[in-house]
Parts: sequence; structure tokens; C-alpha cells
Amino acid sequence: MKERTCCFIGHRKIEDTLELRTELYDSIERLITDEKVDNFLFGSKSRFNDLCHGLVTEIKEKYPHIKRIYVRAEYPDIDDSYKEYLLKYYEDTYYPEKIIGAGKAAYVERNCEMINNSRFCIIYYDEQNAPTTRKSGTKIALEYAVKHKKDIIKFPRA
Repeated sequence: MKERTCCFIGHRKIEDTLELRTELYDSIERLITDEKVDNFLFGSKSRFNDLCHGLVTEIKEKYPHIKRIYVRAEYPDIDDSYKEYLLKYYEDTYYPEKIIGAGKAAYVERNCEMINNSRFCIIYYDEQNAPTTRKSGTKIALEYAVKHKKDIIKFPRA
């Protein structure tokens, strides 16, 4: 799965522009056509994830075989009604066992899990707009992806 998987990680707040949407769309489609990526991992609580989910959902009309997978950082056990709700928007969902008990670090650990299970990472990290009162989870994820030699597509473009 890893070779044909891409994850999305980014800031909670982003500058959503037509240029960003176009470049993201083209990058995602290129991964599908050129690299045979068919699994896309999503987290939550970020405008960037929402944007990418919308674009992948749009692209899925053209490439119906691709899968959107929601990697939960909350709720290790979910009931059937919540799972049914999630599966309206994703083809699958899971909670990584290794983040059980991670507390405040659950989102960082979830991001590492997504990176570990991906060959490609599309990351939105804007140094100028990164949080200053705490360490940016997106920066932690970017550094982790670099350290683990992932193929990174970074936004915004320099």
C-alpha cells in the first residue's frame, strides 16, 4: 500500500486561492496518472485537509478507483452510526493502535503514522503564518517526512 499512497498534512488556517487549488489538483492528478497513487490519507482539524479532501473527491469522479481514507486521532472505537457517517465521505477509516494513550500528542503521532504509511506527502507549511505560541504540528510532520526520505510536495510554492 505504501508505494501507492499519499497523505495530506497542513495548517489549520491557509490562504485558499485559485492558484493553490489548481496546483494541488494538478499535483494530485499527476500522482494518480504518473505514480499510480490510489490511496489518499486524511487527518482532520485543518482547512488544508478539507481543501484536499474536496479536490480528491472531485478527482474521484474521473478516477473512481482511488480511495479516501480517514485516519482518526480521536475515538479509537466508534459505533456503527458514526462509521456509517464517515463512510459517506471516505472509503475507509481507522485509528492507529500505537496512538492509544498519546494524549495531547495524538495528532502528531497520527501524522507520523500517515507519513510512515505513505510514499508521497503533500504538505502545506507556511513559515510566516506558523503558530508562534507553540511548536507547529505541521512543521514537526514536515521535518519527520524529510527525515524519513518521503517524496514531498510542499505548498505554498516558494
